[in-house]
Amino acid sequence: MLKILKYSVFDLLRSRWSYVYFIFYLLLSFVLLFLNNDIDKAVITLMNIIIVLTPLIGTIFGVMYYYNSKEFTELLLAQPIKRSTIFMGQYLGVSLSLTLSLVLGIGIPFMLYGLFKSSAIFDFSLLLVVGAFLNFIFVVLAYNIALSNENKIKGFGYAILMWLFLAVIYDGIFMVLLMTFSEYPLDKFSLFATLFNPIDLSRILILLKLDISALLGYTGAVFKDFLGTNLGVFTSFSVLCFWVLIPLYRMNRKLRKKDF
Repeated sequence: MLKILKYSVFDLLRSRWSYVYFIFYLLLSFVLLFLNNDIDKAVITLMNIIIVLTPLIGTIFGVMYYYNSKEFTELLLAQPIKRSTIFMGQYLGVSLSLTLSLVLGIGIPFMLYGLFKSSAIFDFSLLLVVGAFLNFIFVVLAYNIALSNENKIKGFGYAILMWLFLAVIYDGIFMVLLMTFSEYPLDKFSLFATLFNPIDLSRILILLKLDISALLGYTGAVFKDFLGTNLGVFTSFSVLCFWVLIPLYRMNRKLRKKDF
């Protein structure tokens, strides 16, 4: 698996899109940090971009890499190598290369700015950890969609629809339900519903740690007492881990049954 992982990482690092992704975050971080005196505002702006862009890039790269490397994968499948080993190596390669671009693109400006010597290092570290989780989550979701659809156009369409649902549509449905049933106690429902969306969970987790109550909104206010505690933070990261592990389990089950 390590050889496949190494090949996937170097293959993606040779791609110009990986450098575009890295340079985008590098320039954005430099602009936000050196033109803004408020570190919290810079972190919030980066959060708003990472929360939307990272899942989209992870989804597109995951689907694209699966379909583009399909012939090479079939060649590997003809060898005495486990299917799970091949696809786990590819999945980790894609996820780690995207995470590396994100960490270096944001980390270099922060390091030059001297934030590693200040208390802002904790907010910055949380931002990177959440970004890494979103990469791993949406790449494995994209792989699940691609494995279920031989047609490349359908695979891309379903993957983008999945991202659009979690990034935009889910919030709209959530708010409509809250407004419709506003007369009923919805605290537990709000908490439960947010755990089913890794994007919303990541956003609220960062805002709670920044302690910016004005930006939390209704859902953030509901979760402040719970997610603001150490137990809440631990629960949030545990749920994000399940968002990685459960699709991985489904992917491996799909691999055992799929006829290549």
